[in-house]
Amino acid sequence: MTVEQTDTLVVGGGQAGIAMSEHLGRAGIPHLVLEKNRTAEAWRTGRWDNLVANGPAWHDRFPGMEFEDCDPDEFVTKDRFAQYLVDYAAMIDAPIREGVEVIEARRLEGKDGFLVKTSQGDIEARRIVAATGAFQHPVIPPIVPEAAGVQQLHSFHYKRPDQLPEGAVMVVGPGSSGAQIADELNRAGRKVFLSVGPHDRPPRRYRGRDNVWWLGVLGLWDMTAPAPGTEHVTISVSGARGGQTMDFRRLGGEGVILTGRTSGYEDGVLRFEDDLQRNIAAGDANYHEVLDMADAYVARTGIDLPEEPEARQAYPDPDSLTHPIRSIDLAEEGVTSIIWATGFRQDFSWLRIDAFDGKGAPIHQRGLSAEPGVYFLGLPWQSRRGSSFLWGVWHDAKHIADQIEIQRAYRRYDGSAAIVQTAAE
Repeated sequence: MTVEQTDTLVVGGGQAGIAMSEHLGRAGIPHLVLEKNRTAEAWRTGRWDNLVANGPAWHDRFPGMEFEDCDPDEFVTKDRFAQYLVDYAAMIDAPIREGVEVIEARRLEGKDGFLVKTSQGDIEARRIVAATGAFQHPVIPPIVPEAAGVQQLHSFHYKRPDQLPEGAVMVVGPGSSGAQIADELNRAGRKVFLSVGPHDRPPRRYRGRDNVWWLGVLGLWDMTAPAPGTEHVTISVSGARGGQTMDFRRLGGEGVILTGRTSGYEDGVLRFEDDLQRNIAAGDANYHEVLDMADAYVARTGIDLPEEPEARQAYPDPDSLTHPIRSIDLAEEGVTSIIWATGFRQDFSWLRIDAFDGKGAPIHQRGLSAEPGVYFLGLPWQSRRGSSFLWGVWHDAKHIADQIEIQRAYRRYDGSAAIVQTAAE
């Protein structure tokens, strides 16, 4: 039976896979894109109903197509974002096969390339691009046992307030998802606790410009990857309700009960670290650092942007910040559900190569794997701060496509170039 062959196989049909397909297509490199679900599936079903993009439409897009039916400063809905990716894939005629899961890929013995086993048969590929992204498997820490009598779910599976049983809700995680979900539940009339760990919280807008604009002009999108172990900085930012700076003091003043990091559970009691005030202070410091950098940029360049002294005015400290609680009895507080906004883990177990560190993370240089012929795309901090964002992954994909074309050029050389005689001859 003939095995299908292709030069480059891209695994994943989300934003990374689509960006990769565009650049491979431009370079004339034969390729396939395999997606185990539907194109942009995570945006369709892996987000809550009211989620909007965390960046404005003028910025969070691929260079080749705008959101024509949206205001440039609008934060588009998750469904509109998913449709954008579908439309973009159609525009570039990306060869995406939906509903095809990659089960295993390993190097061919005695041949160049890889044998890829899929749910619809085998494929031989000269190269593989793992474009499955950074958000593969939701992680719930093993803190509260299933027998605790409360519903537990990851933020990936949260959809809307009425999905949860009646009662109070504990939200764990101060990032964009956790903070926005806590805010939504509080506005829906729920009693909400929010466990706040270390985080950065940039201003949504300052002096008439969105945070993404400031990151651009200040060169912060192009920051290279930080030291190992410091890549996963929790960022709290929101585009909800037209975009608003995520301020935990404001949330506390509106009724959300803040706690420190969740540290343990025993006999119905959830315990927290004594670090809430420290975490909030560190978030404040990050916020003011961005304001200071923006002010210095205005002063240095003379750009005409209005001063905004009110941006430095803080909300009053809520009682839960002034008098942090160290534990809550879930039953006494009426907590019937816990939402864990605690991130994701990557899973490359299907890729049977020796190119991962002791924690299973890819060993790579700007997406070029330690294993020849294998590439990674969509990793956090793959080449810069912006690598996980739509436009950032597009630029990383271009770099990988360039490297693939360079390798193809080397392989086309047949050893028959003219021999140049030395002067001694």
